[in-house]
Amino acid sequence: MNLLPKAHEEFSQVEYWNTFFKKRGEKTFEWYVLFMFIFVVLIVSYMFICFFFFSFRYGEYPELCNVFHKYIRVKDNILIVGCGNSTVSMCLYDAGYRNITNIDISYIVIKQMRDINASIRPDLIYEQMDATQMTYSDDSFSVVLDKGTLDALMPDTKEGTKSTINKYFKEITRVLRNGGRYICISLLQEHILRELVSYFPSNGFMFRIVRCYEVEVKTQIEEGSSIPVFVVIATKFMNLPQTILEVVLTDGPPPKRLSSADDIISVILSVQQSALICNSLQKRSVADIGEISLDLHRPDDKHPRYTIYVLDQPRIRGTKSYAAFIVPQGKETDWLFSTKEGRQQVLKSAERDRLAIVTLCREHKFESWDAIKNELEDCILNLAPEGLSRKNDIPFLSLGSDVGVRRTCYEGKSDLSGPFVVEEIERDGTEFRRLIFLDNPYVVQSEARLIAKSRRGKIKKIIDPGFLACDHHMYMSIGVSSAISSKECDEIMIIGLGGGNLCTFLYNCFPELKILAVEIDETMLKVATDYFGLILDNRMKVEIADGIQFIKESAANEKKYKAILFDVDSKDTTVGISCPPKQFLEMSVIKSVAKCLTYDGIYILNLVSRDQNIKKKVKSDLRSIFKSIACYSVQDEVNEVIICSVNETDSAEWKDKLQTAALILKEQVSTRRLLSNADMFDLSSFMENLSIES
Repeated sequence: MNLLPKAHEEFSQVEYWNTFFKKRGEKTFEWYVLFMFIFVVLIVSYMFICFFFFSFRYGEYPELCNVFHKYIRVKDNILIVGCGNSTVSMCLYDAGYRNITNIDISYIVIKQMRDINASIRPDLIYEQMDATQMTYSDDSFSVVLDKGTLDALMPDTKEGTKSTINKYFKEITRVLRNGGRYICISLLQEHILRELVSYFPSNGFMFRIVRCYEVEVKTQIEEGSSIPVFVVIATKFMNLPQTILEVVLTDGPPPKRLSSADDIISVILSVQQSALICNSLQKRSVADIGEISLDLHRPDDKHPRYTIYVLDQPRIRGTKSYAAFIVPQGKETDWLFSTKEGRQQVLKSAERDRLAIVTLCREHKFESWDAIKNELEDCILNLAPEGLSRKNDIPFLSLGSDVGVRRTCYEGKSDLSGPFVVEEIERDGTEFRRLIFLDNPYVVQSEARLIAKSRRGKIKKIIDPGFLACDHHMYMSIGVSSAISSKECDEIMIIGLGGGNLCTFLYNCFPELKILAVEIDETMLKVATDYFGLILDNRMKVEIADGIQFIKESAANEKKYKAILFDVDSKDTTVGISCPPKQFLEMSVIKSVAKCLTYDGIYILNLVSRDQNIKKKVKSDLRSIFKSIACYSVQDEVNEVIICSVNETDSAEWKDKLQTAALILKEQVSTRRLLSNADMFDLSSFMENLSIES
């Protein structure tokens, strides 16, 4: 027989509860309630709707006793509202609490509970009463205990329901003494949470929400899934000097104080959504959608502390293996961890059916490997496939036991690119400085290697001018080498400065070369000079201007350059091309570039796109203007370096010219001691993968 109501509104009706208790007799009912959660998750460009139906309980005395004993004193005068035939008051009585009054709107259940307890618990009081119209005098109780009653009274946000809840809260306020506590066990559906937060803090109550893990753990074991259960403790004060909002979401740490009602609502909703995802993950694989990601926050923190990616091997049956992989600080921008393809490779290498890849967010500090593991254990456990319920089942993997180092040197904000940081990391015993735009935190905009110099007994870190973090910069440099003479004062233009790494390398590689960098963002010029070692002088100049407009004006003024390089990122990621912005590839711009080149000049483009149709279109447009085109696809990257000449050159001659240019570049960097052997580019690989477009 179905004892749950047909519609959730019935939970607040007297007739429903009288009928319910007649049907159920003396069997204990610990407030089972049916809830439907509709949660829409948009991850990996894939939208799916999950419907969760939970026949769920609020917990029994063994799971709740720790909370009860902490917030209810033996001498307290306790009122339990909407008691039903719950055993809570009986358990409290048996534990030594004597001043307990129970009320319920159903006369049937009150009679049942009186009969049960009359001889064995003679001081346990049961009275039929409406909790919204109590007959007790003011300041009668030091504790009002509500176990699911509020959830039953407020199934919706209709005006009538809200009016009832307002009466209920006012009655609680009236019968509570100063310093008394309203203790409410609830699932805190959003409309109920908002009502609680709206009423109690504004009426002089100190307000705290405690997550009750013991209930969830027992429900998880017995029923295979659970949703968060919370205990609200609202403490009445006559003259509270300030609003106090607190949450306790984990065992051990003291309550976390929050600054606003919005903060506490956001924290609780995040906990509920995460639990919903965890319940789903225990039952199903995400192999079909690739991965899901979750951000883990500490209460009231603006920035997430961890980002977790959960991945599954396809078509796994039977017992599953599972592990967590901690990405050391500074490694999160590596291809393996910053891309979906890379994370799939990590999954395969780990040889686990499920892998949780954890990145450490740059806004926080992390003490040690053990501290991170201890902090993450419960969350990682909640993401485990069904059947892996013990912490010992879940190993923590990494590249070592070092959590890595990441130091922030400078934080700034660009009007064009948004907030950014300049930070230093350590990798394989070497320090690096990086520029990161926080709108795209897994992409390194610029990176420089730091070397230590001793001067007058003091160690100073300086930028290594010979280091190129991006492989495509080396191959763009080969294009420059093919256009200039190492002994002449040739001039080139580079559109896009960033941290100035390419400019600095070419400046030091070719001592006679003049470089004009065009950068639209003046903030980047300060970053390049202050943190990445860019030197401005008569050979190195930076023009703050719109690159397209500058090129067109240069063409109109018949200004000529030996080489023009495009190395500028796009801020629009929706058009299928991330470098350069699509407007830089319009025919009018490309024609202006050609007009700005000397008769033997070279146009060098860093093209970044995964769309083969876009790449074909770009190359077709280039061939309509330039006579000779060579392309090099950078290994293990999406970048393709396209080198264009205004002169028509035989394919073999064109290839020989680029090979000679590569040899000259290699000789220059060796002579000027710019690169170590480990940094030297592979000339044979370059020639093998160089294609001449006809």
